[in-house]
Amino acid sequence: MVQRKFHREIYKESKKKKGAKILVKFFFSCFFIFVFSILALFVYYAKELPRPEKFTERQFNESTKIYDKTGEILLYKIYGEEKRTIVPLNEISENLKNAVIAIEDKNFYNHHGIDFKGTMRAISVNLKSKKPSQGGSTITQQLIRSTFLTRTKTIERKIREIILTIEIEKKYSKDQILEWYLNQVPFGSNAYGAEAASQTYFKKPAKDLTIEESAVLAGLIRAPSYLSPYGKNKDELLIRKNHILKKMAERNYISEEQANQAIEKEIIFAPNITEIKAPHFTLYVKKLLEEKYSESFLKEKGLKVYTSLNWNLQKIAEQVIEQGVETNVKYYNAHNAALVAIDPNTGEIMAMKGCKDYFGNVEPEGCIAGKNCLFEPEVNIAIYGIGRQPGSTFKPFAYVTAFSKGYTKNTIVVDRKTNFGKYGTNKNYIPQNYDGLFRGPVTLKTALAQSLNVPAVKVLVNLAGIGDSIKTAQNLGITTLKPPYGASIVLGGWEVRLLEITSAYGVFAADGLKIPPVSILKIEDSKGNIIFENEKTPQRVLGTKETRTLNSILSDNKARSPMFGSNSNLYIRDYQVAGKTGTTEEYKDAWTLGYTPSLVCGVWAGNNNGTVMAKKPAVTIAGHIWKNFMTQTLPLFPKQNFPPINN
Repeated sequence: MVQRKFHREIYKESKKKKGAKILVKFFFSCFFIFVFSILALFVYYAKELPRPEKFTERQFNESTKIYDKTGEILLYKIYGEEKRTIVPLNEISENLKNAVIAIEDKNFYNHHGIDFKGTMRAISVNLKSKKPSQGGSTITQQLIRSTFLTRTKTIERKIREIILTIEIEKKYSKDQILEWYLNQVPFGSNAYGAEAASQTYFKKPAKDLTIEESAVLAGLIRAPSYLSPYGKNKDELLIRKNHILKKMAERNYISEEQANQAIEKEIIFAPNITEIKAPHFTLYVKKLLEEKYSESFLKEKGLKVYTSLNWNLQKIAEQVIEQGVETNVKYYNAHNAALVAIDPNTGEIMAMKGCKDYFGNVEPEGCIAGKNCLFEPEVNIAIYGIGRQPGSTFKPFAYVTAFSKGYTKNTIVVDRKTNFGKYGTNKNYIPQNYDGLFRGPVTLKTALAQSLNVPAVKVLVNLAGIGDSIKTAQNLGITTLKPPYGASIVLGGWEVRLLEITSAYGVFAADGLKIPPVSILKIEDSKGNIIFENEKTPQRVLGTKETRTLNSILSDNKARSPMFGSNSNLYIRDYQVAGKTGTTEEYKDAWTLGYTPSLVCGVWAGNNNGTVMAKKPAVTIAGHIWKNFMTQTLPLFPKQNFPPINN
């Protein structure tokens, strides 16, 4: 009996052990199947994932930047949906790095891509609050999600995210991941990455961000549009900024004292405006770039465009135009003006002011742009040639053509009333001099220096020839002359552009050598490789003898004094300066063009709609602007005289 009981106990114990073994085998099998299923799932989803190396191959969209000649003055950025400037991690403020880590991923430098504790904590908080108030994604996960995956919340996407996050963490350093993240993350207002955000909101490089500014930018990451400082929720952004500063103190990135001081500091945001300097010049360059490259290329490839603009000269040009127009409105009924300055030896456009104020309003208020406005801010008169006649500034093209045919400054023409016939028009052409007087026989020097009209027409018709004079003007860069041509062309009866005629006068300044206007000096890609460099070389289009003869006349203050006075706006003390003015017959346009061997400047003054100005000569209306500019800028260049005439 006892023995039977003993055997029964042994049997029960054996059965228990056997059941336990079966249970262990069952759980082990389930665990194996689970692990195998997870691995199979990972392999299935991983097969179509992009390689982590794609980060090093991937080109972030970067805006094209247009600079002045020095590369120190940023004139404009061309960007699409994304304003971005890629910078290395060492050019991003430690304050911003710490602020972002403190609020987005406090264990960033300790986890391997997935912060399981953080995820569970976020889930717990969200369940308690019954709303998604906290996120559990690490910086690496956020980077993966924004770069390779959609934002659709599915199990499949989450698995893909985890796989690639682990892969990225295995292959790259934490600093590299943080650098990618801080160059990728959106901060609102089309600013992507720390550098673009810092420039957009604070007008400073990302390396110079203060503690409080860094907390602001870190705060924008969660909801960049909603929390925009330019929107209605700015107060919420500032509250979040203070929260981040406290977190930075809790995590020992800053002291409590620093946090409290930063909380008290007022945040000054940059104005939310389109930033552009020298707008008419810059948009002229932008148009040239668009003709060379596609729009998407300019918006995405991060080009650096170095232009010919001399920022010091540009500031002077803006000042003298604004002051000059103020005077002209008051005294001469001329509501607009434009200026171009060129280096005649290189063709480089050093300054361009296309109107009195690009950001101004039309005048008079309520006028219709393109029809009856005295002033329109967006029209660049420097490159806009329709309806702009040059007056007597065209005369040098006829005179230099005559000099090229062997006539000299001492050649005689007779200044008297002359009927030149119809020249294709319905009435005879009988020009008058400005003062209504005739002087009889005069030399070409006297005729040109005093800008006499009748002798100029005789030079055109009898000495130079209309066709050859037109060809000279075209060879020097004037593209707007259209047939049929008449004798009045020498008095400015056809249309020109300020940029072209200023450049043409640059040929005179350069002793007969021509370089077309240059605005782009060099273009670099985002890696600093030069993809374009200006290689224009001078071409001789005029002989030295005829050019120097012309220069000797236009720079002779004594010769022009009988008409203009000895201290006119064409005269600049201590400098040999050649100059020519032009006033259209109906007083619609006033021009002054003048040059030295180092600098050529052209000024136009008038009204956009062609309204008649006061009946004053161009030397008065445009001349004072030109003289003001030249007086301030000539000391910035070596003093040079024109080469003497070779006999």
